[in-house]
Amino acid sequence: MKHRLAIALASLLAMMSSALAVEPFRIGLILPMSGPFAGSIGRQVDNGLRLYLQRHGDVVAGRRIEIVLRDDAGQADATRRHAQELVTSGRVDLLAGFGLTPTALAAAPVATRAQTPMIVMAAATSIITEQSPFVLRTSFTMAQNVTPLAQWAARNGLRRVVTLVSDYGPGQDAEKAFAKGLTEAGGSVLGSLRAPLASPAFGPYLQRAKDLAPDAVFLFVPNGQGADLMKSVAERGFAEAGIKVIATGDVVDDLTLDDMGDPVLGMITSHHYSAAHDSPENEAYRAAFIKAYGVRPNLMAIGGYDGMHLVFEALRATGGKASGAALVDAMKGRAWTSPRGPVSIDSETRDIVQNVYIRRVERRDGALWNVEFETTPNVRDPGKTPAAAPVQ
Repeated sequence: MKHRLAIALASLLAMMSSALAVEPFRIGLILPMSGPFAGSIGRQVDNGLRLYLQRHGDVVAGRRIEIVLRDDAGQADATRRHAQELVTSGRVDLLAGFGLTPTALAAAPVATRAQTPMIVMAAATSIITEQSPFVLRTSFTMAQNVTPLAQWAARNGLRRVVTLVSDYGPGQDAEKAFAKGLTEAGGSVLGSLRAPLASPAFGPYLQRAKDLAPDAVFLFVPNGQGADLMKSVAERGFAEAGIKVIATGDVVDDLTLDDMGDPVLGMITSHHYSAAHDSPENEAYRAAFIKAYGVRPNLMAIGGYDGMHLVFEALRATGGKASGAALVDAMKGRAWTSPRGPVSIDSETRDIVQNVYIRRVERRDGALWNVEFETTPNVRDPGKTPAAAPVQ
């Protein structure tokens, strides 16, 4: 009798151990899947993340990846509620996504209290990673992308510039970084204009910029607003007035670029990713993305794709263990070759380090593309402390 009980107990323990071994690794993905930022941010990040699973499988280190998607419609209160529910009753091992800065900031305290890693795949304000020791980023920061453009402008005779940005965190970062980069290179900012994030009417702001007669106007608006902005730019006759228009890559997003037409031809922008990036990794990634979804990957999709790569590498390093602190430690310092180029996670700031490219809008084979012609390598977020060389 005792022998039979011992055998039964051993079998039960073996079954429990087996069940634990195959427990899925759950990712709580919070994105704007409805509302004005759904198409250009939410679905693109989601598509990039899921494309990585299609190409690499959904099991790593013995753990099957399970995605639990929540739609916050870009609203911070909804993000906070979803994050809290996911780390409690949802029992997720990691939070991810975060299309806008306010939503990322809303989730950071939840990640801290739950000691749950949080990967920001879209939002771009510099301060986000400083809000919790559990936050990492695979997208970009606005200052990181803007500073090389300001330096390029000064080198190329665009020394008197007016800035026009959306009035929220990334826009304020863009304005500050551009002004700093330009003035340090010998230029000057003639005016700093801010348009409201919601339902902006760009015409009056652009007219004010034109009236100041600068060498150039620098623009930033979030993904999804670039087409309306560039239509207003064309109506104001900047080219005829001899005023150059330069911008961040958000304005000429690959998802909508081909519909913008001739007014954006020759436009100079800076960013960390272009669908036209010339590398074997990007050629394969772009082809797979277009086959899967019927559209080009944009600057947001790569944040989701590389975010999933970071999860895979961390789980391999921990042997599949999902302890929050252990996962964060495994992610810090990680480096790899992305479709966007070489990237790494700074081991001190937990922010992404990557190339920033100066691009020109060109027509190739009948389509418009952001064609890179100058590279600033291994750019960290300005002002953050450099860390040791990344782990390969």
